[in-house]
Amino acid sequence: MNPPGSTPPPSDDPLPGVGPGPGPGRPPAGRQARKQVLLRLDPQVYDALARWAGDELRSANAQIEFLLRRALTEAGRLPPGPGPLPRRGRPPKSGSGPAGG
Repeated sequence: MNPPGSTPPPSDDPLPGVGPGPGPGRPPAGRQARKQVLLRLDPQVYDALARWAGDELRSANAQIEFLLRRALTEAGRLPPGPGPLPRRGRPPKSGSGPAGG
């Protein structure tokens, strides 16, 4: 912790904890980092999207990605071999099999 009145040391990382390399919030080795984009939407469009996402048990972010992938596929513009959509729900505990009842 920095003493009161002092400034923290400069960092080359604009988003600590996000980006390539090992560490929390970073992809496992051999897996490409997911891109982050800033998206500005009309509030009413976002509200409709969030309601739709909730109806399908997705986050708004997952719904946007789902819709973009579907539109790219229909337009014949989805590049070959994009990673699969992340699975819904909590990630499985590492080293354990399927949960039993």
